[in-house]
Amino acid sequence: MPQPGELPMVVAVTAGLGLVIALLGIWVMWWLRTRSIGVMMAVVVVVAVAATLAGVVAIIMEMIIEGAVKDFVLSVVAVGGLVGLGVAFVLAKRVVGESRRLVSAVRQMPFTAPQGLPAELQTIANTLEEAYARERALEGARRELVAWVSHDLRTPLAGMRAMVEALEDGVVSDPLTVGRYHRQIKLEVERLSAMVDDLFELSRIHAGALRLSRSRIGLADLVADTLAGAEPLARAKGVVLTAEAAASVPVDADAGALGRALGNLVVNAIRHTPSDRTVVLRAGVDGEGMACLSVTDCCGGIPEEDLPRVFEVAFRGEAARTPTADGGAGLGLAIAQGIVEAHDGMIEVVNDGPGCRFQIRLPLLG
Repeated sequence: MPQPGELPMVVAVTAGLGLVIALLGIWVMWWLRTRSIGVMMAVVVVVAVAATLAGVVAIIMEMIIEGAVKDFVLSVVAVGGLVGLGVAFVLAKRVVGESRRLVSAVRQMPFTAPQGLPAELQTIANTLEEAYARERALEGARRELVAWVSHDLRTPLAGMRAMVEALEDGVVSDPLTVGRYHRQIKLEVERLSAMVDDLFELSRIHAGALRLSRSRIGLADLVADTLAGAEPLARAKGVVLTAEAAASVPVDADAGALGRALGNLVVNAIRHTPSDRTVVLRAGVDGEGMACLSVTDCCGGIPEEDLPRVFEVAFRGEAARTPTADGGAGLGLAIAQGIVEAHDGMIEVVNDGPGCRFQIRLPLLG
């Protein structure tokens, strides 16, 4: 029979052997880290059985158990270990089978997440399905953008080529027509330059290369600067441009980038608002304590089915937001969304009265 004073020694010996076997098991698992999950699980079970067996052997040796009792104890430990290995084998086989089913599904296009997987694998499958869906949407948007940009570049380039050839061949010689051709070429060059600038800005946003120089700014000052910059376009279009700004609405933002986003919304609103109608800029704090910038126009509204797609790259609805001859590159809303999201803000659009309201919400600076 064991003596009371022998218990600490038995515990120490058992813990020491268990620690040695555990470290050996960790090393084996690291060495087999690129192998199948089933192999890793088998190693875990072997380590657990080996540690238990080592502890039992240590106890037997310390207690000097002999005969049938010793054989009985060792048999129980061995049977328990074999049962553990069997359960581990069955479980590992299922996990490996489900992993292969997921791999097989990933290799098929379009990818659809298989159901009935273990929780972790099911999460991976669902995440992959969402990622593939986003990838397909982005690829479709890129193709639309390339087709649209190609079309919008081809038209002015063809016109400029015709005018340049007419001037070069002497087909046009009277000073008035020559001057008109020169002005038109300059106008088209400016439009193409603006389009290239928008494409470059959009590529920076999508690449995550947009760098912001944040500082404490007031939305009232931002609204005033935007109003001054857009006033000539509004006057030429015959649109009334007004502003309503709270006295102090501070935010932490890049004044230049945020001003460009707001300016894009205002220019877009002016271009799609009929003459003698009004575009209103507002700045304040909404009911949720967020700084809010809004641009309300009289464009006639956007079809409900098109509202979720307004900020998509290359989306060009044929309703109230159809681009006109005086329009820009058509990327202003996508650029505005990228800038606002880079400021940890949100941008949305809703139909409001005779037109629609674009709204930017930003964290309020205390």
